[in-house]
Amino acid sequence: MTSAAIFTCLRRRISPSMMTFPASLDLTDDVAFGCLRELCAEIISSFSWASVPSFQGNNSRCLIGRIEVLSLLLDSLEDCGGPLKEASSSILLFLKEIHMLLYRYKVLIDYMKGSSSLWLLLQNSSISCCFHHMNQEMVAILDVLPLDEINLPKDVKEQMELLRKQLRKSKLFVDKHADMLRLKLYSFLDDFESGIIPPKDKLYAFFVEKLGIYNVETCRAEIEFLKEQIVNDDGDIEPAASVLDGMVALMLYTRFLLFRFEDEDGELGMSKDNTKIDFISVETANTTYASLPKDFCCPVSLDLMQDPVTVSTGQTYDRASITKWMEDGNLSCPKTGQVLAHTQLVPNRALRNLISQWCMANGILYDTKGNADCSPENSVASKRSKAAAVATKATASLLVQQLEYGTLQAKRVAAKEIRLLSRIGKENRASIGQAGAIPSLSKLLSSADASTQENSITALLNLSIHDMNKRIIMDLEGCLCSIVEVLSNGQTTDARENAAATLFSLSVVHDYKRVIAEENGAISALIGLLRNGTPRGKHDALTALFNLSTHPKNCTRILESEAIPALVTALGFEGVSEDAASVLSMISKQPMGAEAVAKEDSAIARLTEIVQCGTPRGKEKAVSALLEVCRNGGIAAMERALKVPFLVSSLHRLLCNGTKRAKRKAASLVRTIHRGQCSSFELSSAGFGYATLETAFPSEVSFAISVPVL
Repeated sequence: MTSAAIFTCLRRRISPSMMTFPASLDLTDDVAFGCLRELCAEIISSFSWASVPSFQGNNSRCLIGRIEVLSLLLDSLEDCGGPLKEASSSILLFLKEIHMLLYRYKVLIDYMKGSSSLWLLLQNSSISCCFHHMNQEMVAILDVLPLDEINLPKDVKEQMELLRKQLRKSKLFVDKHADMLRLKLYSFLDDFESGIIPPKDKLYAFFVEKLGIYNVETCRAEIEFLKEQIVNDDGDIEPAASVLDGMVALMLYTRFLLFRFEDEDGELGMSKDNTKIDFISVETANTTYASLPKDFCCPVSLDLMQDPVTVSTGQTYDRASITKWMEDGNLSCPKTGQVLAHTQLVPNRALRNLISQWCMANGILYDTKGNADCSPENSVASKRSKAAAVATKATASLLVQQLEYGTLQAKRVAAKEIRLLSRIGKENRASIGQAGAIPSLSKLLSSADASTQENSITALLNLSIHDMNKRIIMDLEGCLCSIVEVLSNGQTTDARENAAATLFSLSVVHDYKRVIAEENGAISALIGLLRNGTPRGKHDALTALFNLSTHPKNCTRILESEAIPALVTALGFEGVSEDAASVLSMISKQPMGAEAVAKEDSAIARLTEIVQCGTPRGKEKAVSALLEVCRNGGIAAMERALKVPFLVSSLHRLLCNGTKRAKRKAASLVRTIHRGQCSSFELSSAGFGYATLETAFPSEVSFAISVPVL
């Protein structure tokens, strides 16, 4: 299928890239006329009378007639004899130009044949203009050809003269019937914009009888084509992406209103858009993510900026960090040291949008604080029209009805469609939640059909991103229990992993962390996924465990579920070791947790290995865990730590070469051990006296200890 970008070039009469069109015809080649005739024949055959699109019927038929005349001319020119290299410059120029024009006609035809009915309707005027512009170019090209100097048959000359006259008189032709249909299509959007749902009979008459969209397959093809145009939109082609989004919402509503749910296959993997959403919070990303882009991190807190603002010096900081800096009486720029000319903070929307896009791509919940322009949803969702929102609400109501009262196949399809519909846009998630989908999805979690169960739990995961839906899920009796059951015994790997991700999403709300931890089997199921899951599943389990461990009252539950051995084992798996270290660090903030980690065989040794050989981010996590173990685990924990080989040398290297945060953590660990020395433990014998450290690394240690431990 020809891309919209090529069509844009044709419509604007702009020369596309060299990859779009072939090289100029080699007129010294004996087969030059053969190439031109073949191109003419291909256009005529591929765009036969029977396949002429109804919206461009007149323009297409006129084009085919003109191509047939050109084909006769080419045959006659070849019959005239003589090598092309001896032909006049006018004939050579004509052949080169007509070759390029024929190819452009072919591109336009391929574009039309590969487009959907709705798209052709929306582009009716533009395509008509494209035909007209190329007709004018054909006039100019034919004027180059010296017919009087060529020995052509009389009938061919007469047809060429007639063709010239017709082209000179030709005017722009736009199909009025197609234009009326286009206006009717926009009237449906206007109805939705006004909160009016178009009646079923009118939608049937328009889409089925007028446009020939007569079944689920053709309707789905129309939707997918419009979605593709939205994805590829760069602002060059009308209508705007927000209007196209409204069209997609209208078509989705039409599909579920007019056609049976049973007519579509609901099997797993049938959708092109079968990617689960697995979001973590910004706070978790700051502590577990391996490589946050430096430009996205606040120079003060070193964390991902949630609300970047620019100060008078031109430097950008997170609003919370720079506000606290100024409230503490500092009137200078933290990064440059320059005195601030004023304390006004200017939102850096461009950077915020970049951060939100990066977060969306990496599965991080980005707190937009209600700002539409910095939503983590894609650009179409952030510019969603009211028509699209109303149509989506109507579609959600239809889907929920099928979830509640439809056949088994209809429920399967409805669950899949809600899963897809809830992937993008907080408005979609809110509409589906308000339509009452969550209770019905909760019932389907116990379905014996693997497809239905997986789609239902994934739909709940997507819906849980919206705060109001979190409340509905947590307040619904039995829903949390059903999610835990899927986590424990789900029929597919994706279902179990998505159940873990759902628990994480729900635990973003602090009050729910305790409720989830107290749910029978929840933490044990997460530990099971951590032990036996795929790398993706281990990550899902660890992010959920991390969030639950941030509630101080959950430590006992986590320890009772034998989480420590599983977490220590996870330290040895590449890709999740840093996540495991973060969870151990959080658990060790409680004395009982620190003692349990210190007593676990190889726990301190494996953390030390990460400090020694891990990534910069991994070293931060590991030394942070060691710090919490030694700080809260008592003398026994410190004695165990110092018995581990290479701990001393690893901390020395970290103080020299680690990140700023790692240096601070390492210095705090040194200080903690120093303060905990006792008669049975000679710190100086291990080489950890302050005098020794300050002599070897005076600047690093002084800097590290002067900064509060994070």
